[in-house]
Amino acid sequence: MNQFVLLIETEMQRKITAKWLGLAVASLLAAGVFSLLLVLSRTPGVQSIIPWIDFFHVALVVHVDLSVLIWFLSMAGVFWCASNPKSGGLIDNLAWYIAVAGTLVMVSSPFFGVGNPLMNNYVPVLQHPVFYAALSTFGIGIGILLVGRLIHLPNMPTDGKDVLSLACYLAAIPTLLSIAALVWTYTEIPEALSGELYFEVLFWGAGHTLQFTHTLLLLVAWVWLAQACGARFSLPPKVMAALSVLVILPLVLVPMIYSHGAVESAVHRLEFTQLMQYGGLACMPLGMIVIWQLFAMPRAEPVAKPMKSALIASFVLFSAGGIIGFMIEGVNVVIPAHYHGSIVGVTLAFMGVAYLLMPKLGLGKPSVKLAKIQPYVYGGGQLMHILGLAWSGGYGVQRKTAGAAQDLDRLPEVLGMGMMGLGGLISTIGGLLFLIVIIKAWRSKGQDQGE
Repeated sequence: MNQFVLLIETEMQRKITAKWLGLAVASLLAAGVFSLLLVLSRTPGVQSIIPWIDFFHVALVVHVDLSVLIWFLSMAGVFWCASNPKSGGLIDNLAWYIAVAGTLVMVSSPFFGVGNPLMNNYVPVLQHPVFYAALSTFGIGIGILLVGRLIHLPNMPTDGKDVLSLACYLAAIPTLLSIAALVWTYTEIPEALSGELYFEVLFWGAGHTLQFTHTLLLLVAWVWLAQACGARFSLPPKVMAALSVLVILPLVLVPMIYSHGAVESAVHRLEFTQLMQYGGLACMPLGMIVIWQLFAMPRAEPVAKPMKSALIASFVLFSAGGIIGFMIEGVNVVIPAHYHGSIVGVTLAFMGVAYLLMPKLGLGKPSVKLAKIQPYVYGGGQLMHILGLAWSGGYGVQRKTAGAAQDLDRLPEVLGMGMMGLGGLISTIGGLLFLIVIIKAWRSKGQDQGE
């Protein structure tokens, strides 16, 4: 029976994988701090005592960039290094130091007067050279890491390990294409555009393209976690590899989209939206195989229970986010309900991978008792959060507003946003539990905490 796992084979590989995991966890910690500020500034009964509603938008920018850009791409670094036995050399370490520098500048910039937030999609920004430098620096680090991954070709898939290694390699291709799309857009964007519209256009194609990296790594995480929980994948490795290729196959349309219309045109926006809507369906065959295993697998061993909890919670949130996506009409809080579900679905899978990897990286064993409930607390709170947003969106509550600007003058709106606030606070507790589990494991290296 094929074992679909990623093996840490060298000491250099272990060290660099641990470094990227550390950056990922640190970015999630910082995102959680900004997330708490966001929830408090929108919760009925609390919002009126928040004196700096303007800071809401600054916090929202940094929160989104940390939890969607830094966390996801740092975890991508974990997958790319864990799947490459030759990782850990000069290129990979240089990439990590540069990415860390960019992240530190981003996190600290709001507390030193960097403001003027723009709430464009995908990569919102603070209009300041320091923040632009932070984004650019982190991007350069990821670009260097991509070079280190792509120059080492994976083996042809003859077993489960090779399949996951190939899938991780393939996941680097959308990231590289995303960088190319960003440069392409930058060279063609009209000089007349400025402010939020400029960055909306700048990141539109690149942001949509990058989602295919996250989706494929989500599937890698699901397969790896399912295997750790006792799943038995009976399909031949070459079939599983072909399904992995299928996930990114729609990206062949990206150059065609750029040739169909100007980057600021409605055609360009619509075609990238359709690429994500319909191209994203390419993940369903491999996803359905994992979900079947979720129901067919035997009862997980105690040490594997945190991974199974993360797998289940990830599936529920990712599915909920996808379903809510079909309910979007207009510009309201149904939109963040959709992408929060999808984002948290990926985040939960990555949390499960963190639990799985820590003992393999020599970072200690997470406490089973705490780690097995953490995904349900975090995922349950987020499910309440997005359902509250989706409910309120049906009554026209606008996105990216806070305080009195929300105009919550009807009981259903107040109840929906109250549910959102309560769910957000519960999910914040779940996020803190994740950090507690990780920190306790790190501080107790070498001790068996499995229960």
